[in-house]
Amino acid sequence: MGAALALVSALSYGLSDVVGGIVARRMRAVHVAFLGQLGGLLAVAVAAPLLTPAPPTLPDLLWGGLSGLGTGLAMAFLFRGMGRGAMSVVVPVSAVGGVALPVLVGATVLGERPTWPTWLGVGLALPALWLVSRAGGPARGGATPGAVADGLVSGVGIAIQYLALARAGPASGLWPVLAGRVTALAAVGLLACTLMRAAGTDGERRAGAREAVAAGGAGVLAAVALGAYLGAAQSEFVTVAVVLSSLYPLVPAVIGVAVLGERLSRGQVLGLVVALAAAVLIALS
Repeated sequence: MGAALALVSALSYGLSDVVGGIVARRMRAVHVAFLGQLGGLLAVAVAAPLLTPAPPTLPDLLWGGLSGLGTGLAMAFLFRGMGRGAMSVVVPVSAVGGVALPVLVGATVLGERPTWPTWLGVGLALPALWLVSRAGGPARGGATPGAVADGLVSGVGIAIQYLALARAGPASGLWPVLAGRVTALAAVGLLACTLMRAAGTDGERRAGAREAVAAGGAGVLAAVALGAYLGAAQSEFVTVAVVLSSLYPLVPAVIGVAVLGERLSRGQVLGLVVALAAAVLIALS
């Protein structure tokens, strides 16, 4: 059940990325992120008391709030790296770091001991995520120390998001996710204000209500992903839940080819095949 929830999380996150990416063609990416966090917050605020009538405990809310701060940290440094023109470096470093650190913590701190097929799947998933996340062609800025550092810090933020949320109690329901959306919204709002002051109003892309609603919908999908991950982490090893949930880059890649007519590089195709093999190994272990 835990592995299935983690795969649902990956699917929801991947669909969120697809919707958010399409909207970002008409709206600043940081505004898409802010409206997404707002949409996720509103959705979870409605769902949490309905699905979990019992009031949350303070530790569960604090773990959820810390998870949201990790989300904000990840977005801040991801956007900074992408702003430097180093997307092909920052995105894969962030994706792999966000998986590797929770796996390391799970094995060394939490004492998790998955089976050897699971470890084999984890070992395959890390290079697969790197390959799938790599943008085709060189990026302006390249693999500079600053770009790598932005990717690493973003990966730390993703790791905090996953590890903190996994510490919430089994009876917490969606309350930790709600607390995380509050702190993430505050962090992304601060980021949006900072970038707006830095960039001014020149070149601002105008977007209407339809784009705003779509951005909010992307946030709702991301909130569903976090809720599914929370359920997975409460019934599975964190190592398993994080790795399977982090396979979400496969979804935009597949939809890009099947629906949007995009072309993948040979490395991305190889990454897709290896990632699917890794998912099968982990899910069936």
